[in-house]
Amino acid sequence: MDRAPPAPEPAAPRARAPAVLAPVRAVLRLRRRVRVLRKRRLQGPGPAGPGCGPSAARTEPRFFTFDGPAEPPPRAPRRRRRRSRLVLYPEASRKPRPRAERRSRAQRCLWLLVAIVGFQVLNAIENLDDNALRYDLDGLEKALRGAVFGQPAAVSRVVALLRDYLATHAHGRPLLLAVLGPRGVGKSLAGRLLARHFRAVPGGAPVLLYHARHHCPEPRAAPRCRRDLARRVSDVVARAEAAEKTPLLVLDEAELLPPALLDELHGLLQPQRPHRFRNAIYVLLSGTGGAEITRFVLHQASRAPHNASRSPPGLDAAAAARAEEELRARLRALLAREHPLWQTAAIVPFVLLDKQDVIGCFQDEMAGEGFFPDRARAERLAAQLSYYRVAGREFAVTGCKQVVAAVNLL
Repeated sequence: MDRAPPAPEPAAPRARAPAVLAPVRAVLRLRRRVRVLRKRRLQGPGPAGPGCGPSAARTEPRFFTFDGPAEPPPRAPRRRRRRSRLVLYPEASRKPRPRAERRSRAQRCLWLLVAIVGFQVLNAIENLDDNALRYDLDGLEKALRGAVFGQPAAVSRVVALLRDYLATHAHGRPLLLAVLGPRGVGKSLAGRLLARHFRAVPGGAPVLLYHARHHCPEPRAAPRCRRDLARRVSDVVARAEAAEKTPLLVLDEAELLPPALLDELHGLLQPQRPHRFRNAIYVLLSGTGGAEITRFVLHQASRAPHNASRSPPGLDAAAAARAEEELRARLRALLAREHPLWQTAAIVPFVLLDKQDVIGCFQDEMAGEGFFPDRARAERLAAQLSYYRVAGREFAVTGCKQVVAAVNLL
């Protein structure tokens, strides 16, 4: 018996294979396309084409779509900023300061620094005033004005020079005062008052009173007098240095000093000397230039009755200052021919005394001797003296030199 042939297998699976592979192939193509696009985007702009280029790369969405690149929104036009114009202020008005400058901390620090420096300067000035107050120069001025008649300008100049010199502790050279004038105008009296005042200051300043007629009476003994003067000056300045004071050395009748003593004084005044010699005050009382002062005062009195270089009431202060400066210039020119010592001296001229000053001298001497200071009696005594009479004014020839002898006869 013949066997029947086997039945053919069903063809259903073969028909399903193309239907399953087609979507897979489509997915693979899409993935390859996505990779190509990503690679182009990472590599940069490629050849121009639709959907490619700089604008496409910048506007490409984060996820892949089939939509075209979106165009950027139109930008609004930028408005130009208008610059503000400068504000001009009139020259007469005050410009307000900016707030930043008002609140500046640097300005506050600057003001603080100025205040500190000003306080230091004020403290230094007060210290200098304290040094000058030790010598009571105000009291010295009152004593000189009360005892020395007819010399207000000279007293003011002496006190001013002493005040300037005593205001500092260290000095480059000594102070040399040249008190010049004719006989009887009060030079020796002023020297004695200066010595008395310096001795009376608290602690007592060393003082040397040297009279040429008494300490060196013979011109032949000039070498011995020179050694004696050097020894006296060294002793005084040494005691002053130990006491921390400024010594005073008064030399009366300096016109009688021999040239050797003037040379010794000139050497003591040099800045090369030790410090104790530079811190000293020398007062030379001399009649040198007395004739020149007499001629000058009489000439000024003849030109203007109230202009005798001693600042009487009604005299212009500027005219008096000019007259005093002219007199000092004449005396300096005269002394420059005498000795080099006078070139560095501060000249203080004592002028002639008129009759009213002499009457005051008589009253003061009468009160000192125990007599009642009657003005009528003083006028009678003053009338016995000799006077220069110029333009209605009377100037005593010998000043108050004869007052003491006249009062002793009472």
